[in-house]
Amino acid sequence: MKTLEDLFEHQLKDLYSAETQLIEALPKMAKSATDPKLKKAFEDHLKETEGHKKRLEEVCDELGIDPKGEKCKGMEGLIKEAEGFIKEKKDEDVNNAGLIAEAQRAEHYEISGYGTAVRYAKELGHKSVAAKLQKTLDEEYGADEKLNDMAEDRLNKKAKS
Repeated sequence: MKTLEDLFEHQLKDLYSAETQLIEALPKMAKSATDPKLKKAFEDHLKETEGHKKRLEEVCDELGIDPKGEKCKGMEGLIKEAEGFIKEKKDEDVNNAGLIAEAQRAEHYEISGYGTAVRYAKELGHKSVAAKLQKTLDEEYGADEKLNDMAEDRLNKKAKS
């Protein structure tokens, strides 16, 4: 990599890999959730994540980039941690609270990645790309907030008992 444009392309490919991996992981998290609202939140976020992947494909098409070819090791690690958590024996309420924690780690990783990509797009003069990436960033913040609200409103309290 020699330029910010090269680094930007790398970031987009990394995000594409992260979204692709999440599409495989979210159904497992939904299946493991016993709280109906949490299960639905994972199912809803799966649909949103599929939209994020499609949006990245549009961005890459606009920029003449093939989004495939990178493996996001960060997301791979986060998913391995979540899969390990799912396999552990635990109380049902603790499971739901823990699933939220695992999901929020992934959301925070994505928020960081999309925030960086938006900045790069703006600096490189890719205004329409920056707008599309900002839309995804806003949705990632929304997903994190929804998980946070569920944890604070009910699920963490249930796990305390």
